[in-house]
Amino acid sequence: MLNLCHLIINHIGTIYGTITNLDRNNTIKTMLKSLFTLFLILSTISHAQDISVEKIWKEYQFFGANISGFRSMKDGIHFTKRSELNGNQCITKHTFLKPNGEGEVLVNLSKLQLNGNSVTIDDYEFNEDESKILFTTKTESVYRRSFYADYLLYDITTSTLTALDVDHTPQMLAEYSPDGKKVSYIFENNLFVKEISSNIVTQLTNDGLINSIINGGTDWVYEEEFSITKGYGWSPDSKFIAFLRFDESKVKEFTMTYYNDLYPTLYPFKYPKAGEDNSKVTAHIINVSNSEKSNLDIGNYEYLPRFKWSTTENTLVVQTMNRHQNELKYHKIKQIESNWVSSLFYTESSDKYIDVDDNLLILKDGKTILRTSEKDGYNHIYALNFDGTNRKITSGNWDVIEFLGVDEEKGRIYYSSAEKGAIHKGIYSIKIDGTKKKSLSSETGNNSADFSVGMKYFVKTYSSANEPPVLSLCDNSGKEIFVLESNEMLRKKLKNYNLQPKEFLTIKGETTELNAWMIKPPNFDSTKKYPVYINIYGGPGSNTVEDSWGGANYMYHQLLAQKGYIVFSVDPRGTMYRGADFKKSTYLQLGKLETEDFIAVAKELGKQSFVDKDRIGIMGWSYGGFMTSLCMTKGADVFKMGIAVAPVTNWRYYDNIYTERFMRTPDENANGYDDNSPINHVKKLKGKYLLIHGSGDDNVHYQNTMEMINALVDANKQFDLFVYPNKNHGIYGGNTRNHLFNMMLNYTLENL
Repeated sequence: MLNLCHLIINHIGTIYGTITNLDRNNTIKTMLKSLFTLFLILSTISHAQDISVEKIWKEYQFFGANISGFRSMKDGIHFTKRSELNGNQCITKHTFLKPNGEGEVLVNLSKLQLNGNSVTIDDYEFNEDESKILFTTKTESVYRRSFYADYLLYDITTSTLTALDVDHTPQMLAEYSPDGKKVSYIFENNLFVKEISSNIVTQLTNDGLINSIINGGTDWVYEEEFSITKGYGWSPDSKFIAFLRFDESKVKEFTMTYYNDLYPTLYPFKYPKAGEDNSKVTAHIINVSNSEKSNLDIGNYEYLPRFKWSTTENTLVVQTMNRHQNELKYHKIKQIESNWVSSLFYTESSDKYIDVDDNLLILKDGKTILRTSEKDGYNHIYALNFDGTNRKITSGNWDVIEFLGVDEEKGRIYYSSAEKGAIHKGIYSIKIDGTKKKSLSSETGNNSADFSVGMKYFVKTYSSANEPPVLSLCDNSGKEIFVLESNEMLRKKLKNYNLQPKEFLTIKGETTELNAWMIKPPNFDSTKKYPVYINIYGGPGSNTVEDSWGGANYMYHQLLAQKGYIVFSVDPRGTMYRGADFKKSTYLQLGKLETEDFIAVAKELGKQSFVDKDRIGIMGWSYGGFMTSLCMTKGADVFKMGIAVAPVTNWRYYDNIYTERFMRTPDENANGYDDNSPINHVKKLKGKYLLIHGSGDDNVHYQNTMEMINALVDANKQFDLFVYPNKNHGIYGGNTRNHLFNMMLNYTLENL
């Protein structure tokens, strides 16, 4: 193709030059000029390689490089990472001052052996003085964040490797005590401690029982919705462990079926749905030396989402919440003689709900914590004293995203925020007194930071919508010292694929302007009409319109663009980083305002001269599947095709912490649940509708799709369905993602 195009171009050029003076009416010249342009385009295209689902999801050709196993060391000057040296996997030690050096080999992982057998290391953590390492091996996922593993202890000085506990394996949540003399871990829902010098194992709790009592871990719904799996923590002096005890006995079980053998296996687990009973969670402190347990009296509450020890003294801060999640209390737990005494020192309330996050940091002064709150309409940093006084540190019509750390010696806080807009993320620092704010990231896009101990350096990861990540070592002023990973190989590869830029814009929703992006097909012609593929999520806690590298999803959208589709995404009301009012506008009516916005946006797109308004499709996963299902029913006259992956179809089927945060209970808000359930709107369906679900989805249960099927059948509506046996909410593993995205591509090509 390429040689032929060049040959034709050359001949046209020769003819064009010859007849210029002969063709006074310019007719032939105009025709030849058009032909020249056409073949020039063909020549350009012939250079480009084709994107395919296989290249994205089977060969993983577009996955960028990262720094594996990066750990800052305590001195704040060195860091470790996983490196390959002469064919061996190693943990190497480097200095921030010369980050590009080979480094010192701390452990040759390829040569590690336990009882004469080689081992495969999945991850590692140092103890407090960095003389020992805790390795994880044989890691096996449980849910989204939790896992079992065989833990191994490694002494760097003696190069000895031993199993943590051969009699109680696999373990969960192992960690060294602050003094490095002991290791704590969970086995079969009980808390254990091993003294390293004597190899003595002590079982600190004894009532742990699967699907009944959990000590030191968390239940399914805390893991999923409060993002915590570790329900215990050491006191700074290594004498006590604070832990949570979950009594799941009254929580109803949900059972999944796994199709792995002649007879399927049933997997029951505790899952509290909207309006149903929760685990009863209590807080305790146990004396490691004698196993004496103290029960903490922290009043009445439904949830205990966070607790944290001071780093300098035995003071524990505990957060509690009511069931509506609109009242957050802070308790201080202090040892007075032999008793642990609790005092409530701060309460925050909201007329809607309060989000729980990890933005909780106790200062070394022993009397101040740093926290974030949306109480003034945007998420900002506050200093909260144990006497209940509260002082605002950051301010403005933008949201703080997360704490990155604090340098108490210099009195500076480091954080990320959406100060440049909801689609951007920048790195900043500010004095604890709220003065001298400074930007540490000059690039507009998505910036994240991993700070060293002592806050002298950080690894910045920067990307934009059309640029893969660059990882740089910076000092705490933001000055770049060295590029650790440029992803240059990926950048060169991408140049071969005729990629089109992701363009950001705003578009009118039902009531307000919304952030959006668009990818147009190659050689876009505004005089032609194109079908539109809208990719959505739309729910609280996650935006799809971000100026950041999208990886595999970005490449899939480029593939759709090369197939002739305009690819589009928009963040409706209820999404993040535009202030509390925008985010919480969907309170008590999940799905209503978002669907109105998606329908309004699709209609607005349909007015564009280059859009075929009769060929607008929509696709979403999880909450996006819920949105897709509502759009295909409530917006049946607007959307020709919809693909709903792992959708919620009725919030009565989803877990109570998430659902009740936004909807309260079904008894309190029956209309809010029913008016916006896709199941109750199936009679309106007109377009092509594909339902996809994993039968092993522990998060959004397959029950949602089954009930949607029942409703569609009752309404005599035809639809398409595909089920992935045993696959969870992510629908991955083996060839699964490759199959899934090929199926979605073919469905789109056939129906949009």
